Amino acid sequence: MSVKILGTGSFLPENVVTNDFLSTIMDTSDEWISSRTGIRSRHLVKTEGTTKMSVLAAKSALLDAGIQASELDLIIVGTITGDEITPSTACEVQAAIGADSAVAYDINAACSGFMFAMHSAYAYLQSGIYRNALVIGAETLSRIMDWNDRSTCVLFGDGAGAAVMGMGQEGILGFEQGSDGARGSVLACKSRANHNPLVQNETGLDYVHMDGQEVYKFAVTTVPASIERVLEKAQIRAEDVKYFLLHQANIRIIQSVAKRLHVSMEKFPISLDHCGNISAASIPILLDEVNKKGLLNKGDKIVMSGFGGGLTWGTCVMEW
Repeated sequence: MSVKILGTGSFLPENVVTNDFLSTIMDTSDEWISSRTGIRSRHLVKTEGTTKMSVLAAKSALLDAGIQASELDLIIVGTITGDEITPSTACEVQAAIGADSAVAYDINAACSGFMFAMHSAYAYLQSGIYRNALVIGAETLSRIMDWNDRSTCVLFGDGAGAAVMGMGQEGILGFEQGSDGARGSVLACKSRANHNPLVQNETGLDYVHMDGQEVYKFAVTTVPASIERVLEKAQIRAEDVKYFLLHQANIRIIQSVAKRLHVSMEKFPISLDHCGNISAASIPILLDEVNKKGLLNKGDKIVMSGFGGGLTWGTCVMEW
């Protein structure tokens, strides 16, 4: 027996912000953004938040899986942009969907958050502690962007994706996670500064800062190596994989990974063109798009790989 995905779901805000719109509020253009990143538009919230998007994605995944919320044993949300410091987004989702019996908590692994959450759920289920789990990646990244910094804000969007996991004959065949905290400063966002009776500090909250070149170098070396190790552990050849579902950060990163693996770009579905980078939500949103289009059949081998802030990465290969 293994751990498999029973159903998927996602939610994107209805407000679509194009590159052309951004060019009216900052010094940029559709050509400048799309040629460098592959991004042409992204979804941004108005009234929604991370919890609401997570709830809507969760309900879609539960419907797809044919499971009631009351049957859930575990809820894990990967996010860096929860609506509250506490309670966790997962606890808010638990309350909203009526999953009264589920244990709920969040994971902060930035763009690898969904993969870390999946691996945690896999360990719980494989050990027999729980029978099933709801895993969510959700972000409201627009609230931590400096909208005067065209080098970063044009890259990101908002949204949520979810998957219900349970036991099955087929499923996850191999997994790897990694962290490199020594290089964490290349993609960072500071929290509140010290402020107490001993320290008077009126500094506001920080925005995301990124060294794009360093993140690129990290991704194009770490991701293909991780994928190769996981495939070797699972004794699966790259040519036998139907789809590689990578974190949707930049089209050039994905193209470089495909080249290093000697795999056609046709095996790398893309959502960043209309979603941008949604950190922990990008992989589950892409997975749901591929699933709902009917592109996955029983027995297909797929690879998912997330990478980003921390620095962190997580890769798995599974049989659908």
